[in-house]
Amino acid sequence: MTVYQPASSASPDAIVDKNYSKYQKLAFWSAFLGYVFDCMDLNIFTLVLVPSMRDLLQTTDAKLIQQAGSIVIAVKLVCWGVGGVLFGMAADRFGRARTLVMTILIYAVFTGISALAQDWWQLVALQGVAAFGIGGEWAVGAALVAEALSDRKRDWAMGLVQSSFAIGFLMAAIVNLLLGPYSWRWVLAFGLLPALWVLMIRSQVPESDRWKSVRASTQGSIIDVLRPGLRRSTIVGIIIAAAMMIGSWGGITLLPSWIRQLTGANGDPVANTSFAFIVMMAAGIPGYAAVVLGGKIMGRRPLYFLCALGGLLVSLYMFLVIETLDDLLRFAPIYGFFVMGGFGIFGLYLPELFPTRVRATGQGICYNVSRALTAIGPLIVAYFGLAAFGSLPHAAAITAIAYAVGLIAIWFGPETWRKPLAD
Repeated sequence: MTVYQPASSASPDAIVDKNYSKYQKLAFWSAFLGYVFDCMDLNIFTLVLVPSMRDLLQTTDAKLIQQAGSIVIAVKLVCWGVGGVLFGMAADRFGRARTLVMTILIYAVFTGISALAQDWWQLVALQGVAAFGIGGEWAVGAALVAEALSDRKRDWAMGLVQSSFAIGFLMAAIVNLLLGPYSWRWVLAFGLLPALWVLMIRSQVPESDRWKSVRASTQGSIIDVLRPGLRRSTIVGIIIAAAMMIGSWGGITLLPSWIRQLTGANGDPVANTSFAFIVMMAAGIPGYAAVVLGGKIMGRRPLYFLCALGGLLVSLYMFLVIETLDDLLRFAPIYGFFVMGGFGIFGLYLPELFPTRVRATGQGICYNVSRALTAIGPLIVAYFGLAAFGSLPHAAAITAIAYAVGLIAIWFGPETWRKPLAD
């Protein structure tokens, strides 16, 4: 099998030969498909939360099911964050391509093994280990693509990579629609699929010239992103990512339970839940495209502000105004366009905040410490929101207020628009 190597230059803008074009494609597709399966495995459990908790806990108590499921999701998010930081550091030290393979193998294998869980705590443990790999994949893949492409092409490539989150969630919804009626275990078992694809990545994708050039002369560390030169970028990156994640995840993890309530005894909750997420994620894809287009005509800070504002407004409308299943399904595409599409800003902004020697570490810390903090969202909904309001949608509306923090914090970050990627 042929391994395509990039030409010997640290500047992608200077390379136009045919082999490098093939290398660019390999780098892009390895990260894109890795993130598709990453997000599929991450979100599969969200869709089978109710049936899996009902079977393992042997209860039909909706409140107990939601609380137990929220603990599983919270553990996943914390492990997701820790894994992202650790694997980001590993990618800066040992290389992007080999670390990417490791993350994919971990999340694929342990998502599939989760189907064999015999009690609630086994499922918590297996999903937690899977989340270590899920968290690491984004930082590694994003760094690989950002360094493989020229500054002129990077925006579209990173936007497409980020859009794979919606595609992965869409795949999870389709898998749940097809296999969910048989058993939630079959849905989780499907998560093994990415492992079949890992061998192709390892054999074909080389390291980026940018990383090899910098790696030969210096090596960054986690301490570097906390030094005065990068400290502000790191802190602002964590806050703005956490604001958007907390604001969205409380609602997203609640939706399956809320849809079941609205469906009633005579409806099909699996079909309704799958349909809602399919249309949400399908609408999220043009949402990502809109963010990338916005990145061509305005700075990163105003673009993030608009993304967070859109997420806040549609979330409040979804959970404070909508009362029927029909209205929810009609509004789902609008919700998906803004809430899912808004995440496209991170593919543009975070890689630009850090130089090559600590890029995977820096963006891994920003994106994944935020993921760990996002565990607050589902727990607030399940324990405090339900106790205070007695209503799932009203509880979710509480977490949407987190968007407001990002609306303020973004103006303290550096503006990186139209600036070359730092080495």
